[in-house]
Amino acid sequence: MRSHYCGDLRKEHIGEDITLCGWVHRRRDHGGVIFLDVRDREGLAQVVFDPDREESFALADSCRNEFVIEIKGTVRSRPEGTINSEMPTGEIEVLGKELVILNKSETPPFQLDEHQSVGEDVRLRNRFIDLRRPEMQDKLRFRSKVSNAIRNYLDDNGFLDIETPILNRATPEGARDYLVPSRVHEGHFFALPQSPQLFKQLLMVSGFDRYYQIAKCFRDEDLRADRQPEFTQIDIETSFMDEEGIMGLTEEMIRKLFLELKGIDLGDFPRMPYSEAMLRYGSDKPDLRYPMELVDVADLMADIEFKVFAGPANDPKCRVTALKVPGGAKLTRKNIDDYTKYVSIYGAKGLAWIKVNEIENGVNGLQSPIIKFLGDEVTMAIMDRLGVENGDIVFFGADKAKIVSEALGALRIKVGEDLEMSQAEWAPLWVVDFPMFEETDSGLTALHHPFTAPSCSAEELKADPVNCLSRAYDMVLNGCELGGGSVRIHDQKMQSVVLEILGISDEEAQDKFGFLLNALQYGAPPHGGLAFGLDRLIMLMTGTDSIREVIAFPKTQSASCMMTEAPGEVSAAQLRELNIKLRKTP
Repeated sequence: MRSHYCGDLRKEHIGEDITLCGWVHRRRDHGGVIFLDVRDREGLAQVVFDPDREESFALADSCRNEFVIEIKGTVRSRPEGTINSEMPTGEIEVLGKELVILNKSETPPFQLDEHQSVGEDVRLRNRFIDLRRPEMQDKLRFRSKVSNAIRNYLDDNGFLDIETPILNRATPEGARDYLVPSRVHEGHFFALPQSPQLFKQLLMVSGFDRYYQIAKCFRDEDLRADRQPEFTQIDIETSFMDEEGIMGLTEEMIRKLFLELKGIDLGDFPRMPYSEAMLRYGSDKPDLRYPMELVDVADLMADIEFKVFAGPANDPKCRVTALKVPGGAKLTRKNIDDYTKYVSIYGAKGLAWIKVNEIENGVNGLQSPIIKFLGDEVTMAIMDRLGVENGDIVFFGADKAKIVSEALGALRIKVGEDLEMSQAEWAPLWVVDFPMFEETDSGLTALHHPFTAPSCSAEELKADPVNCLSRAYDMVLNGCELGGGSVRIHDQKMQSVVLEILGISDEEAQDKFGFLLNALQYGAPPHGGLAFGLDRLIMLMTGTDSIREVIAFPKTQSASCMMTEAPGEVSAAQLRELNIKLRKTP
């Protein structure tokens, strides 16, 4: 129906007769002349209707925002002094000759022709309107470009795009599964995939060598700004390539994406062992844009009488750690109280602090309610280790290592953002040398997943599983885990050892993923891979704060869709077909 998109018109089209289709973005009446800004997915074009064409002028006069129209007209230069340099089409306009109203519109729940602060619930409830906004169209168009560039890169590097099943059986992936009841097999359920993990390994056993898929994945877990119950994963697996090769290939892909689509050179991707990341930054995805680091001071606190610090300082499962914030002495008591409340989210019971006013005057130049408990000698030893300067503030954490690392690691980012301490726009890195297992109250669990290869022999693994490292790696950008992967276990005996350490019996293993264990006995090649979160990648590249902004139809934090009102109830007849009876909660 159209000859051109509205946003594609330029000076070179002057004099052409064209046809446009789109939505009325804005209607203006200037002294008897009607101006319609017409919008489509490529942008806006200004269309002018003169009263000498009575029929089209009357129709233009009756148009309102979001009417769908078809226009025939001629492209011409804008009059002197009316050029809009901020619009790509700002040098031209269209003289409207014919107008057809294809569909009228009710008054939309919010205006699209000017910026409005609209609540997210209103936007999500009317997502089909929200997606008309140029900002949203730009993000989804950019997402399409990223997906296309990824496909081209992987295709050029010999990867095959292969789909894997959505309906499968539940396998251990670390989160709760979404279950789908089977009508045919009474009492049995499919599980939606948390990732294509086992199938991509089977594709390697099948000899496909290089696989990729932009795959839908599902996890029933607590949501936040960078999580959704259904998300999109760039899934990559390859045979006969070690971690160096996989990391090099995928790093080049991300570097190329940023350079070609954003004009950004990410620079070097430094590598950091997991243990160092946790020690220095309290996180396995540290944001290196902020210069602050955690410094352990347990040895200086071990002999003091103040049990709040001395207790954890003498417990090998605890940390006593300090965080120096340059220039942080300007923080008010209210700021500090707010940060105390913030770290409580991570289990911290409080937040001790020392303000550095005049370090040359010893403890007399320090301000804090805890100095009297530490003593002058210990206090100054801490200040010396941290290298404090006038105007700094030091925060302290003393508790179980996990609580201290998470609390002060999160505080580091929060304070860095609040005080605008970022020293770079982009800070990529690889985190490597992850532990194979982590200790929990119920025993050992796999830090990544039970198919990750250890960096030691089976004998060494059995002798000391807690201290064994894995061949896993995560790509981190600005404190966000972009993707993670590992070299996989390709030997059935090694896989059995790992499952045994995890307390998974032979019967349970056969029940949950016997098909993989069976496949490993028939010439499985060395293989490994990596999966990127496409939604997070687009979120970072477009500078948005939530992945809901880069997904066409996202769910809320309660895992529901406000537009379709999903999840919803189903009929009694459907439940009977599935042999399901609902139990009402009291």
